[in-house]
Amino acid sequence: MGNSLGKKFVITSFGESHGRCIGIVIDGCPAGLPLSEADIQAELDQRKPNDTVSSTRRHEVDKVDILSGVFNGHTAGAPVCLAVWNEDAKSVGYEKTRDLLRPGHADYTAFLKYGGFNDYRGGGRFSGRNTAGFVMAGAVAQKLLDLIGVKILAHTVEIGGVRADSYDVISAEVVNNNPLHCADLRDAAKMLAAVEKARAEGDSLGGIIEGIAINVPAGLGEPIFDTLEGDLAKALFAIPAVKGVEFGAGFGVSQLKGSQNNDVFRIKRGKIVTGTNNSGGILGGISSGMPVVVRVAVKPTPSISRKQNTVNIAKMENAELAIKGRHDVCIVPRAVPVVAAMMAVTLCDFALQAGIIPEVIK
Repeated sequence: MGNSLGKKFVITSFGESHGRCIGIVIDGCPAGLPLSEADIQAELDQRKPNDTVSSTRRHEVDKVDILSGVFNGHTAGAPVCLAVWNEDAKSVGYEKTRDLLRPGHADYTAFLKYGGFNDYRGGGRFSGRNTAGFVMAGAVAQKLLDLIGVKILAHTVEIGGVRADSYDVISAEVVNNNPLHCADLRDAAKMLAAVEKARAEGDSLGGIIEGIAINVPAGLGEPIFDTLEGDLAKALFAIPAVKGVEFGAGFGVSQLKGSQNNDVFRIKRGKIVTGTNNSGGILGGISSGMPVVVRVAVKPTPSISRKQNTVNIAKMENAELAIKGRHDVCIVPRAVPVVAAMMAVTLCDFALQAGIIPEVIK
């Protein structure tokens, strides 16, 4: 079974898109951490649909419930169970098309894997709705990372081929207060125009999200197989729409010479740093102390209103499908806080393994 992630800070995901709830269980969270619903709700609100044309018309309240593991306002050392309740699920449309395999979705592979017993409504376990649990776990992880000064910021780099490259500084205030979570408002306006065009055409768009973690302690990672890059990539690939992950210069290193790609070492304020960060803050699978920089490629939302060829799996015959319902034209903006959350979960796990974060917070 593959519903759990981590070694010391272990998260277990549960729930389905149209089931009763979506949730996460955190095992290994240190005792003594001040924690309230408000701490988690602030992060969940970043993931909610917004009023732009990019977002789904499904509007869930997504009010977090802490079901266990918190006593007198602090974590108690027991598993922390967090949930949000599905209150706006409308399943009728899925009953009508349950035998038609939706292109780009996991309908076919899930049918094969679970013999047709899987919950097909809204994608069930394979829905982006499950990332609400990731964000809740990330909120707890970030509170623990705050204790050692680690900060994480994710932002939209590209949507539909429109790339944000005109900003000088990535401002958390700007990123968190515009609907596309883009660091440059001028580029965000161009992205929004591309999204509007895709919606009018009955289509969808993908894009790229960048995550940056600063003040990451040097030495995190467990080579050879449990490297920091490897575990970060695994966590990020758990986000349903992610199809590619790169660190630092990423695939661009294939076009560089060694003299261009190497990050030369130097002393700055008594610390060893590098002049550039093509490695993305990771060398040999171990954090170097430089910012950890990762980018993920997010595929276009597979649910589109254009007519597509498919198969009726019950009749085993070719068919056509035009998907109706409430779907995001572009999932990228809503995935931004999820990327930050999964980075936080992974870095927190490694910091606990290294003993940098104590098992009891005093």
